[in-house]
Amino acid sequence: QVQLVESGGGLVQAGGSLTLSCAASGGTFSDYSAAWFRQVSGKEREYVAAITWSGDTTYHADPVKGRFTISRDNDQNSVYLQMNSLKPEDTAVYYCAARWGVVLITASSYDYWGQGTQVTVSS
Repeated sequence: QVQLVESGGGLVQAGGSLTLSCAASGGTFSDYSAAWFRQVSGKEREYVAAITWSGDTTYHADPVKGRFTISRDNDQNSVYLQMNSLKPEDTAVYYCAARWGVVLITASSYDYWGQGTQVTVSS
């Protein structure tokens, strides 16, 4: 059973940067693929980025490609999301997720979730 805790959210001006962190505990984190999703109130949870268990391969959704970068450090049991050139439309609650097995980009495929961290980008 993996527990995930996100941190690093906050309020930032458009064009600014934030780095989100996700700390994992309770399992062998290197066995799990990981991903970041985001959700705006009243809308479905949206895939943002994903990374394989080894960190060798990463995937980014088109709206964030070139601006966001997912990474992981299995020695630290952590996954990160570096967010640059932030836009007001990036405002959302950001969730870290993990699953045993290959990377997938649908929220329903992930078994473990953090509590979320709010990111607000002002114009």
